[in-house]
Amino acid sequence: MEGFKAFLMRGNVIDLAVAVVIGAAFTQIVNSIVKGVINPLVGAFGTKDLEGYSSCLKGPCVTDPKTGEVTEGIRILWGSVLSATLSFLITAAVVYFLVVLPMAKYLAKRAAMQAAKEGVQETLEVSELEVLKEIRDALVSQRGGPAGGTGENPGRGHDQ
Repeated sequence: MEGFKAFLMRGNVIDLAVAVVIGAAFTQIVNSIVKGVINPLVGAFGTKDLEGYSSCLKGPCVTDPKTGEVTEGIRILWGSVLSATLSFLITAAVVYFLVVLPMAKYLAKRAAMQAAKEGVQETLEVSELEVLKEIRDALVSQRGGPAGGTGENPGRGHDQ
Protein backbone atom coordinates (compact mmCIF):
# COMPACT_ATOMS: atom_id res chain seq x y z
CA MET A 1 0.00 0.00 0.00
CA GLU A 2 2.92 2.37 0.67
CA GLY A 3 4.05 2.04 -2.93
CA PHE A 4 0.52 2.81 -4.12
CA LYS A 5 0.41 5.96 -1.95
CA ALA A 6 3.81 7.06 -3.29
CA PHE A 7 2.54 6.50 -6.84
CA LEU A 8 -0.47 8.72 -6.25
CA MET A 9 1.57 11.50 -4.61
CA ARG A 10 4.71 11.37 -6.77
CA GLY A 11 3.42 13.34 -9.77
CA ASN A 12 5.86 11.77 -12.21
CA VAL A 13 4.83 12.78 -15.73
CA ILE A 14 5.52 9.39 -17.33
CA ASP A 15 3.62 7.48 -14.65
CA LEU A 16 0.70 9.86 -14.98
CA ALA A 17 0.72 9.53 -18.77
CA VAL A 18 0.61 5.74 -18.44
CA ALA A 19 -2.20 6.09 -15.90
CA VAL A 20 -4.22 8.28 -18.27
CA VAL A 21 -3.82 5.95 -21.24
CA ILE A 22 -4.54 2.74 -19.36
CA GLY A 23 -7.21 4.45 -17.25
CA ALA A 24 -9.05 5.49 -20.40
CA ALA A 25 -9.15 1.85 -21.46
CA PHE A 26 -10.69 0.84 -18.11
CA THR A 27 -13.17 3.71 -17.84
CA GLN A 28 -16.20 1.78 -19.01
CA ILE A 29 -15.42 -1.20 -16.78
CA VAL A 30 -14.80 0.95 -13.73
CA ASN A 31 -17.95 3.02 -14.29
CA SER A 32 -19.98 -0.18 -14.64
CA ILE A 33 -18.56 -1.55 -11.38
CA VAL A 34 -19.28 1.67 -9.51
CA LYS A 35 -22.81 2.08 -10.90
CA GLY A 36 -23.73 -1.60 -10.94
CA VAL A 37 -22.13 -2.87 -7.73
CA ILE A 38 -20.92 -0.11 -5.39
CA ASN A 39 -23.88 2.26 -5.73
CA PRO A 40 -26.46 -0.46 -4.96
CA LEU A 41 -24.36 -1.64 -1.99
CA VAL A 42 -24.32 1.89 -0.61
CA GLY A 43 -28.06 2.10 -1.32
CA ALA A 44 -28.60 -1.04 0.74
CA PHE A 45 -27.35 0.85 3.79
CA GLY A 46 -29.11 4.11 2.85
CA THR A 47 -32.23 5.04 0.99
CA LYS A 48 -30.86 5.48 -2.53
CA ASP A 49 -27.81 4.86 -4.68
CA LEU A 50 -24.61 6.84 -4.27
CA GLU A 51 -25.36 9.26 -7.13
CA GLY A 52 -28.59 10.39 -5.45
CA TYR A 53 -27.07 11.62 -2.19
CA SER A 54 -27.12 15.41 -1.88
CA SER A 55 -27.46 18.16 0.66
CA CYS A 56 -29.05 21.60 0.60
CA LEU A 57 -26.75 24.49 1.35
CA LYS A 58 -29.33 27.28 1.64
CA GLY A 59 -32.74 26.48 3.06
CA PRO A 60 -34.80 23.52 1.94
CA CYS A 61 -34.27 22.46 -1.66
CA VAL A 62 -37.47 22.56 -3.69
CA THR A 63 -37.42 20.67 -6.98
CA ASP A 64 -39.79 21.36 -9.86
CA PRO A 65 -41.50 18.00 -10.55
CA LYS A 66 -41.83 18.70 -14.27
CA THR A 67 -38.21 19.68 -15.04
CA GLY A 68 -36.35 18.15 -12.09
CA GLU A 69 -34.48 21.42 -11.55
CA VAL A 70 -33.98 22.96 -8.11
CA THR A 71 -36.13 26.09 -7.82
CA GLU A 72 -35.24 27.02 -4.24
CA GLY A 73 -32.05 26.43 -2.26
CA ILE A 74 -28.61 25.34 -3.40
CA ARG A 75 -28.13 21.59 -3.85
CA ILE A 76 -24.68 20.02 -3.39
CA LEU A 77 -24.41 16.63 -5.11
CA TRP A 78 -21.74 15.07 -2.90
CA GLY A 79 -22.83 11.54 -3.84
CA SER A 80 -21.73 11.99 -7.45
CA VAL A 81 -18.38 13.38 -6.24
CA LEU A 82 -17.93 10.33 -4.02
CA SER A 83 -18.85 8.06 -6.93
CA ALA A 84 -16.30 9.77 -9.20
CA THR A 85 -13.67 9.48 -6.44
CA LEU A 86 -14.31 5.75 -6.14
CA SER A 87 -14.03 5.42 -9.93
CA PHE A 88 -10.69 7.23 -9.83
CA LEU A 89 -9.32 5.08 -6.99
CA ILE A 90 -10.35 1.86 -8.73
CA THR A 91 -8.75 3.03 -12.00
CA ALA A 92 -5.58 4.15 -10.23
CA ALA A 93 -5.34 0.82 -8.37
CA VAL A 94 -5.73 -1.17 -11.59
CA VAL A 95 -3.10 0.92 -13.37
CA TYR A 96 -0.69 0.72 -10.44
CA PHE A 97 -1.02 -2.99 -9.69
CA LEU A 98 -1.26 -4.23 -13.29
CA VAL A 99 1.11 -1.84 -15.09
CA VAL A 100 3.35 0.32 -12.91
CA LEU A 101 4.32 -2.22 -10.22
CA PRO A 102 5.20 -5.05 -12.66
CA MET A 103 7.15 -2.60 -14.83
CA ALA A 104 9.08 -1.31 -11.81
CA LYS A 105 9.94 -4.88 -10.78
CA TYR A 106 11.03 -5.70 -14.33
CA LEU A 107 13.23 -2.59 -14.55
CA ALA A 108 14.78 -3.30 -11.14
CA LYS A 109 15.57 -6.89 -12.16
CA ARG A 110 17.03 -5.66 -15.44
CA ALA A 111 19.19 -3.07 -13.62
CA ALA A 112 20.44 -5.76 -11.21
CA MET A 113 21.36 -8.02 -14.14
CA GLN A 114 23.17 -5.12 -15.84
CA ALA A 115 25.08 -4.33 -12.63
CA ALA A 116 26.07 -7.98 -12.25
CA LYS A 117 27.21 -8.08 -15.87
CA GLU A 118 29.32 -4.93 -15.36
CA GLY A 119 30.79 -6.47 -12.18
CA VAL A 120 31.86 -9.58 -14.12
CA GLN A 121 33.39 -7.40 -16.85
CA GLU A 122 35.29 -5.38 -14.24
CA THR A 123 36.54 -8.60 -12.62
CA LEU A 124 37.77 -9.84 -16.00
CA GLU A 125 39.59 -6.56 -16.62
CA VAL A 126 41.21 -6.70 -13.16
CA SER A 127 42.20 -10.35 -13.78
CA GLU A 128 43.79 -9.42 -17.11
CA LEU A 129 45.70 -6.61 -15.43
CA GLU A 130 46.96 -8.96 -12.71
CA VAL A 131 48.12 -11.53 -15.32
CA LEU A 132 49.95 -8.80 -17.25
CA LYS A 133 51.65 -7.62 -14.04
CA GLU A 134 52.74 -11.21 -13.28
CA ILE A 135 54.17 -11.57 -16.80
CA ARG A 136 56.04 -8.27 -16.41
CA ASP A 137 57.40 -9.31 -13.01
CA ALA A 138 58.52 -12.69 -14.42
CA LEU A 139 60.32 -11.00 -17.32
CA VAL A 140 62.00 -8.53 -14.98
CA SER A 141 63.18 -11.35 -12.68
CA GLN A 142 64.57 -13.31 -15.67
CA ARG A 143 66.64 -10.30 -16.68
CA GLY A 144 68.17 -10.13 -13.27
CA GLY A 145 65.96 -7.53 -11.68
CA PRO A 146 65.68 -3.86 -12.40
CA ALA A 147 69.43 -3.23 -11.84
CA GLY A 148 70.69 -6.17 -13.91
CA GLY A 149 71.98 -5.21 -17.34
CA THR A 150 72.93 -1.96 -18.98
CA GLY A 151 69.81 -1.48 -20.96
CA GLU A 152 71.69 -1.96 -24.27
CA ASN A 153 71.35 -5.70 -24.30
CA PRO A 154 69.05 -6.59 -21.40
CA GLY A 155 69.59 -9.84 -19.51
CA ARG A 156 73.17 -10.44 -20.76
CA GLY A 157 75.29 -8.38 -18.37
CA HIS A 158 78.54 -6.38 -19.05
CA ASP A 159 81.01 -9.10 -20.07
CA GLN A 160 80.11 -9.44 -23.74
